[in-house]
Amino acid sequence: QASEEASLRALESLMTEFFHNCTTNERKREIEELLNNFAQQIGAWRFCLYFLSSTRNDYVMMYSLTVFENLINKMWLGVPSQDKMEIRSCLPKLLLAHHKTLPYFIRNKLCKVIVDIGRQDWPMFYHDFFTNILQLIQSPVTTPLGLIMLKTTSEELACPREDLSVARKEELRKLLLDQVQTVLGLLTGILESIWDKHSVTAATPPPSPTSGESGDLLSSLLQSPSAAKLLNQPIPILDTESEYICSLALECLAHLFSWIPLSTSITPSLLTTIFHFARFGCDTRVRKMSSVNGSSQNSVLGQERGRLGVLAMSCINELMSKNCVPMEFEEYLLRMFQQTFYLLQKITKENNAHTVKSRLEELDESYIEKFTDFLRLFVSVHLRRIESYSQFPVVEFLALLFKYTFHQPTHEGYFSCLDIWTLFLDYLTSKIKSRLADKEAVLNRYEDALVLLLTEVLNRIQFRYNQAQLEELDDETLDDDQQTEWQRYLRQSLEVVAKVMELLPTHAFSTLFPVLQDNLEVYLGLQQFVVTSGTGHRLNITAENDCRRLHCSLRDLSSLLQAVGRLAEYFIGDVFAARFNDALTVVERLVKVTLYGSQIKLYNIETAVPSVLKPDLIDVHAQSLAALQAYAHWLAQFYSEVHRQNPEQFISLVSTALEAITPLISSKVQEKLLLSACHLLVSLATTVRPVFLISIPAVQKVFNRITDTSAQRLPDKAQVLVCRALSNVLLLPWPNLPESEQQWAVRSTNHASLISALTREYRQLKSNAILPQRKVQLEDTKVVIHQTLSVLEDIVESISGESTKSRQICYQSLQESVQVSLALFPAFIHQSDVTDEMLSFFLTLFQGLRVQMGVPFTEQIIQTFLNMFTREQLAESILHEGSTGCRVVEKFLKILQVVVQEPGQVFKPFLPSVISLCMEQVYPIIAERSSPDVKAELFELLFRVLHHNWRYFFKSSVLASVQRGVAEEQMENEAQFSAIMQ
Repeated sequence: QASEEASLRALESLMTEFFHNCTTNERKREIEELLNNFAQQIGAWRFCLYFLSSTRNDYVMMYSLTVFENLINKMWLGVPSQDKMEIRSCLPKLLLAHHKTLPYFIRNKLCKVIVDIGRQDWPMFYHDFFTNILQLIQSPVTTPLGLIMLKTTSEELACPREDLSVARKEELRKLLLDQVQTVLGLLTGILESIWDKHSVTAATPPPSPTSGESGDLLSSLLQSPSAAKLLNQPIPILDTESEYICSLALECLAHLFSWIPLSTSITPSLLTTIFHFARFGCDTRVRKMSSVNGSSQNSVLGQERGRLGVLAMSCINELMSKNCVPMEFEEYLLRMFQQTFYLLQKITKENNAHTVKSRLEELDESYIEKFTDFLRLFVSVHLRRIESYSQFPVVEFLALLFKYTFHQPTHEGYFSCLDIWTLFLDYLTSKIKSRLADKEAVLNRYEDALVLLLTEVLNRIQFRYNQAQLEELDDETLDDDQQTEWQRYLRQSLEVVAKVMELLPTHAFSTLFPVLQDNLEVYLGLQQFVVTSGTGHRLNITAENDCRRLHCSLRDLSSLLQAVGRLAEYFIGDVFAARFNDALTVVERLVKVTLYGSQIKLYNIETAVPSVLKPDLIDVHAQSLAALQAYAHWLAQFYSEVHRQNPEQFISLVSTALEAITPLISSKVQEKLLLSACHLLVSLATTVRPVFLISIPAVQKVFNRITDTSAQRLPDKAQVLVCRALSNVLLLPWPNLPESEQQWAVRSTNHASLISALTREYRQLKSNAILPQRKVQLEDTKVVIHQTLSVLEDIVESISGESTKSRQICYQSLQESVQVSLALFPAFIHQSDVTDEMLSFFLTLFQGLRVQMGVPFTEQIIQTFLNMFTREQLAESILHEGSTGCRVVEKFLKILQVVVQEPGQVFKPFLPSVISLCMEQVYPIIAERSSPDVKAELFELLFRVLHHNWRYFFKSSVLASVQRGVAEEQMENEAQFSAIMQ
């Protein structure tokens, strides 16, 4: 006894010292070691039992329980059975004696330790484990304790960690399933009795028939007036203890529902009770009462009661998320939906005192989240099951969902609801695809709902209707997907618009186009306000109100242009002819708008509020070009349909578009607008490919602008795009024409002179690259290399998938520049930023044009690289992890990957040197470092060496050796093979 007492005092002082803020880390480690050693001793648990019953120190109690936990989970097999019996009887007694006074975290930990014993010993050695829990629940004094034990049991036994054998897991689950009916019965009883005990039915008069509480929809939903009446009872007012018990019971149910299968043991009365509690979340009166009485005690109560609603919804959602529904449970499910929709109707009911939005704002945020989860599960998991019930009013449900969606108090809430509509639209689309015969019937049923949805979503993205909310959205900060909050809002909204368009093309178009027209009129009408001033053109709109209205209209026009672009895919393919006129109207408008913007140079105009209106005007112009670009595939299809008959209309569309593009290709134009113009040019050159493109004066102007060395160079991105477009005009085969009419000879000559002009400065570097360069000169040289290689690499990449003829011409034009690059490479081997760009270029050449380069030259390239990458050079590059040097080595290994997997005998002579480079040079350097990226490329290269060059190591085929019956085949290059395999 005395030694136990002394140990306890020592432990208490150690614990206090350990958690004291002056204790050093050294000392903490010493104390930790002492404690660990003590815990390992056999019989330490006896001391811990004494500590638990004799101390008030939380740290000591926690430590003692950890000793037990360790003993039970890791050493239980070796504990003598006498000791086990003692532990099994002492710990529960301890819990019963002290559960009222222990801090909650100690009490919960003690419960978990007892459950851990059950996990090992029930039912064989601890047969009354579960009956004890049931008794605790049934005795009013210990109900909360019993519920905590029950929830812990459900967590630890039904979903155990990996340290149990599969057989034991299955045994436990079976044992628990046998108890489910009893447990659910007890929980139902607890919740029902508390509800009934506090219910205030007698005191309140029945609601008057005019109050409209029990609407017609409700009676049709619930099929029985009595159920409706039940759900209209006022919510009882609970005391704190009852509140606590209910929340524990609902937490138990939520966990049980996560693993028990749906079955009749989940009775209607249990479901109804859970729904009663779900009403706590959507009853604004609960909150009202608490604030009227004023005392903080009551407002805390109000929050607690809201929490009961959240817990009840968690239970419902656990049941909802199960896709496997037995036949006999379907009816219950239907009843659940009916009851939830009753709640939804309650939440979204308007009356004089409340708009729907203010009602939703009053509810607990987590309750709304749970409710939205419920609706999502309903649509994604159960809609197909429920839709076939004649008594389930799907269209009315959609009307409620519509109200719920468009009155969400937060943006996040609105996004979540849009997701639900997206799921619903996907469901409809796939349903129609699988039952084409019923297409009309399905669409007729939902047409009104979809048109309403479309109109409302479109209104929500327009400042004209929704300015206050849209101005709250952030359009500066980028999220993880590299888009701002406003862009995400717009993108998600346009996805819904696009899905409706897919289902109801004519409706969607006739809804969207007039709105676009209205805003276009404003934009096209700006011309009359443009006046010439001393410094240039000025927009003569100055009144604050007019500027604000113009700002809103331009923002809306920009969004609607994006919407029209998003819908381009619904005008092509099989429906091209049927929807031709609509698409033509759109494209004509877009061409007109882009030309208008470029002609009156709205992007350079002076305005009264430059910080707002100038970006707006630039954005509209850029979006109109982007929207037109989205119709490139439509233009291509138009071209292939009309190129034989009367292509005048097509020619005029393309020529006008080019007239809109060319003035924008200038270094004086803002980058956003410049890039939109470049992208459109690339699409016309690559996707549409009209034969007359090269002869249009506007295009010739761009050729001259790009090849004129005196003109100011465009920003890098734009320069690369324009060069890609011009190269593609000359390289890509024209559609709808036979090989004999492709005019390859002329195009080849033109392409050679284009590339020659683009690489003039680069090719001159060859002569003076060998001389030592001054710092300034070196920087200039680097710029030339960077600018030229980025353009050439892009040109090669864009034709790598094209016909042999295109690739041939491309390589002929590039040949000299490629040789220059190879000659420059050794001179820049110590400038890793330059070698990085050169290897990128060579990698692209190998991937796209290796056939055209031919064997001798390829050999020369590989040999040059192998000679340059000495052990020292590799070490210098790799040692700086994450640096350009590392990237250089990665790209070099990637080039070798392309080489070793080339079929045929051509590159086989390189294998020995490739393998020795890998094993003797690269591998030793990275073996002692993490260098994850280089390692990945090295292993990929070795894998390809083995995968594509098996014969290099094993001469004869597998079949031959099987037929000969030789046991051991002679292996070639054995040393290299073993080195790789290690």
